[in-house]
Amino acid sequence: MMTGKDPLYNPVSIREFTATKQTGFFETLKQPRFSGQLILTGPRGEKWEFYLYLGRIMFATGGVHPVRRWRRNLSAYFPQLTPEFIQLALASLGPFDIQVCWEYQLLCLWVEQQKISREQAARMIRNTIVEVLFDITQMMEVSCELRQDDLLSTRLVLIDAEQVIAQCQELWQAWQAAKIADRSPNCAPIIRQPEQLQQRTSPQVYQTLRQLLDGQQTLRDLAVRMKRDVLTVTSSLLPYIQLGLVELIQLPDLPPPISPPTTTAVAVELPIPGPLIACIDDSPLMCQTMEKILTSANYQFVAINDPLRAIAILLARKPELIFLDLVMPNANGYEICSQLRKMSYFKTTPIIILTGNDGLVDRVRAKMVGSSDFISKPVNPETVLGIIRKHLKEEAPV
Repeated sequence: MMTGKDPLYNPVSIREFTATKQTGFFETLKQPRFSGQLILTGPRGEKWEFYLYLGRIMFATGGVHPVRRWRRNLSAYFPQLTPEFIQLALASLGPFDIQVCWEYQLLCLWVEQQKISREQAARMIRNTIVEVLFDITQMMEVSCELRQDDLLSTRLVLIDAEQVIAQCQELWQAWQAAKIADRSPNCAPIIRQPEQLQQRTSPQVYQTLRQLLDGQQTLRDLAVRMKRDVLTVTSSLLPYIQLGLVELIQLPDLPPPISPPTTTAVAVELPIPGPLIACIDDSPLMCQTMEKILTSANYQFVAINDPLRAIAILLARKPELIFLDLVMPNANGYEICSQLRKMSYFKTTPIIILTGNDGLVDRVRAKMVGSSDFISKPVNPETVLGIIRKHLKEEAPV
């Protein structure tokens, strides 16, 4: 049994954390059936966290792109999960779940809700662990620290370290054989010499490269988008990289979809969030515009781009006011408004119709199905905020 005095509980530096050393290290955790976190720190301060139970791996996260990795694997393994559904799930997590490995907590929630199967979650977790191990293998030196705890009480899968290490080693050997061991799959390719690249490629290939190599997608992101393995994608770009026509650059991580609660020694009085406002519109640009207007005025906001899922999301979130587009594919604002008015919860909820056609017929028909008011597109902040204050009977700010 490991004790608090065991040397593994203090940071230990390991040079060239190869597959052999990784296997031996995890074996020392399996013998005492260690449960808790293994924290690895790279030479530039990168941190990776492994969550273990009885010496086997439950999940891994961290590194330079934990959010990019999470979003990439979601799109690869669960393309059916819409952004709206993900936001709903994030909103339902408690403070503890947000603070302790929210990526894993979301998978547990979706398995519990039967949105995904345990086997699907296990496949994504396994691939995530292999990606993390690959990045660690590229490091010349890591520092290891153990924390004994049981923070993740739900165990979706328990993975033997030697299995994922072997899988990672196979990828790493192929990466070395392709002579790209010094290049990270977390880098993003960008065109540096467009004219020379155009001369060396066909028009079709050049147009494809222009679309893909925008400097905003890592090699791993591109591999998922192109439905190829990252080694094939990187090798295909290598001639252009070696000629200096394409460059691999470092990218920051994406912002987390949910911010962990922070503590501070100074009490700060935060504004109380305003009422929740919903916008049903198939145009992402329109929803982004409304979100900017409303969140700047301290309102909570939910965007719904799929009209067929609108009522389910509204019932789950229960907004205090709804903006509703008239013309959308598969459904229209009249039908949705009429259905909402038949539900007891939304009988008196203000429903504001959005439309690009400011016609009398639209206004009359909208009133007949129970709308509360009418706004023409494009919207402006003063009109939007004014109509909210009018229907929620709020006073205008001084």
